[in-house]
Amino acid sequence: MTEFTKEDHDMIQAAYEDLLEAAKKRVSNSKEMEMIKKAFEFANEAHKGVRRRSGEPYIMHPLAVAKIVVSEIGLGYKSIVAALLHDVVEDTDYTVEDIRNHFTEKIASLVDGLTKIKVALDNEGTATQTSLQAENFKRILYTLNDDIRVVLIKLADRLHNIRTIGAMPEYKRDKILGETMYIFIPLAHRLGLYGIKSEMEDTWLKYKEPEAYNDILEKLSELQSGNFNKLDEFISPIKKALEEKAAKDKGFGFTILKRLKSPYSIWYKMKNKGVSFDQIYDLFAVRIIFTPSAADKEFSECFEIYSILKKIFPPKSFKPDRYRDWVGNPKSNGYEALHCTIMCPDKSRGFWVEVQIRSERMNNIAEKGIAAHWLYKKDGVILPDMEYEMDAMLQRVREIINNPDASSIELLDEFHKEMTSPNITVFTPKGEQKTLIKGATALDYAYMIHTHIGNKAIAAKINQKLFPLSQELRSGDQVEIITADNASPQVEWLEFLKTAKAINIVKSYLKGERQEYIKKGKETVLEKLQQNGIKANDKNVRALYRGYKLNTPEDLYYNVGSGMLNLSDIEYVLKRNSSNQSWLSWFRNSSKNDNVFVDEASKGMNFVISPCCNPIPGDPIIGFKDKDNVIHIHKKSCKKATELESKLGYTIVKDPVWNTDNHDNSYPVRVSVYGMDRLGLLSDVTKYISFVMAVNIRHLEFESNGGVFTGTMDLLVTNKKDLDTIIKKISKIDGIEKVRREDIIEN
Repeated sequence: MTEFTKEDHDMIQAAYEDLLEAAKKRVSNSKEMEMIKKAFEFANEAHKGVRRRSGEPYIMHPLAVAKIVVSEIGLGYKSIVAALLHDVVEDTDYTVEDIRNHFTEKIASLVDGLTKIKVALDNEGTATQTSLQAENFKRILYTLNDDIRVVLIKLADRLHNIRTIGAMPEYKRDKILGETMYIFIPLAHRLGLYGIKSEMEDTWLKYKEPEAYNDILEKLSELQSGNFNKLDEFISPIKKALEEKAAKDKGFGFTILKRLKSPYSIWYKMKNKGVSFDQIYDLFAVRIIFTPSAADKEFSECFEIYSILKKIFPPKSFKPDRYRDWVGNPKSNGYEALHCTIMCPDKSRGFWVEVQIRSERMNNIAEKGIAAHWLYKKDGVILPDMEYEMDAMLQRVREIINNPDASSIELLDEFHKEMTSPNITVFTPKGEQKTLIKGATALDYAYMIHTHIGNKAIAAKINQKLFPLSQELRSGDQVEIITADNASPQVEWLEFLKTAKAINIVKSYLKGERQEYIKKGKETVLEKLQQNGIKANDKNVRALYRGYKLNTPEDLYYNVGSGMLNLSDIEYVLKRNSSNQSWLSWFRNSSKNDNVFVDEASKGMNFVISPCCNPIPGDPIIGFKDKDNVIHIHKKSCKKATELESKLGYTIVKDPVWNTDNHDNSYPVRVSVYGMDRLGLLSDVTKYISFVMAVNIRHLEFESNGGVFTGTMDLLVTNKKDLDTIIKKISKIDGIEKVRREDIIEN
């Protein structure tokens, strides 16, 4: 503990007064305001003399979280109080019972939900952290059954941690950013908190791909002084037309905002669509936020504004495939708006502008998500569809966490899947709508309707046609389940079921048989290995279950014992698994272990360049230590690394860096090339790579069709700087339109 200075006390007082000012908009009486003041005094005393890693008084963090809760999410006084107290039980000697005695049962419950599980100690007094992260996430998710405000406050807590993450050591920063990308960003998206989601994404990109982030920021800065200012000319006739409407329709008002696409959104589109910065057509957006002239005119005036746009701009100015009606068909998180994309003319070169049309209510829901949904529900201004979608999403999450047999990590994976999977809407025979994740089957639908219907299902009628239960559903399908009294869940169903609820029910039904299947399957696997002259050791069993795309030996034994897998191709699978991507395997087997440095504690350990992302010197990297003390090196932006950071953050090694003194190793990369075909083009490309850069081309594949060619090259380079030089130089060859680095993924 340290003594606070006058500057510290002044900082705390200013933040406190700022919170009280913001709270006035959400507090209905003096009693509620007194409760907020009492919570501040309690927390301020509890954290007295404690500083954050950044050096500021610790109480600044709860104050900032409470400010986010009220200003950016829109929650009320109980949530503000819980935010102020959220670290008291975890970081001081106070207990939940103390909170209950000083405040209320509900506030104590909220604080309890926000308190992390303490690190347990094993028999030797060592912290056991194997799935502590997952256990804490599980604890938070369980609060969805009681009060979703815990999750919303946790999002506010995470947002402030992200805003101050620069003060953290790099390895801790990576853990927090991994958790954020895997859990909190998808959660913010599903709850409609787009502002919070976008800020978290941009911070993730800033630290995970700093070079790409800074490059995009530089290009956006150039746009700020260029086309962005030209948007005023685009907006001018729209503003004039809406002013005329406002003069005619009493009560109608509007605001027009302009914005640029966020850095992460740009990076994500460039990476996944394979386009350059200049090829992104929705960099610019104009948002029209209007106040309806009357409550019952909200929807009609939304479309009326769209009609005004159609009158101002020529029909061919509208991009036909970019019209989105989320007014008539809101997103599953409650988002409502009309979107269209219009060409903005310019003397040098026209550019596309996305126009978003929202009422004030729609805009509040877009900015504050589910919290605004509740506020409007209280006021009686809510769409039944929107309420259904929100409740359905929460119900699916409850189904995930209510599986007593699932481990914390399994729950985390299921939750991530639910948060990131797109939704489809299907209909019952009576026309009632039901929401499922994309990829769900007719049997998933059956279990959504009722457990008994799922257990007794034998087939499905989809749009009046007969289909098997494994048939994947599409949005708009009308589904009827055919049942039989003698039917029961089958092991094979687990091969095609997609939803957590259905999988949990079938697993529970088959639970008694599972251990018998595993025992029988293990005997069969070991016998098959011996019959084929293969050693029945852990290495070969691991190669076998990985070859069949399974996760554990138990999964292999279960599939064999239940008859889902017959091992007729066992030799082929083992051979394929050992020879996949032969030149990549050769590279890994021949690579030295002196290509990466970490801290002193990790010297002498083996390093593995992970095949999921194939980092090369110059890429930002992160390392994870496995139980055999092997350190696996990933790119920081690798999806697998993000998953590991969120589940097994304690295995992150401190700040691995490339060994710049070692110039002997080469690393595999794949480069794709696209352009207009001409005689000698391929020769020009390969000559530069082989003779000018002296880089080995391991594999080459080109195809020309209708004067346009595409191709890929697998190269061995020494570092990212050389790769960037190759890409830059090849891009300037006559006829080349696009060159980009691709992922090489082993099968």
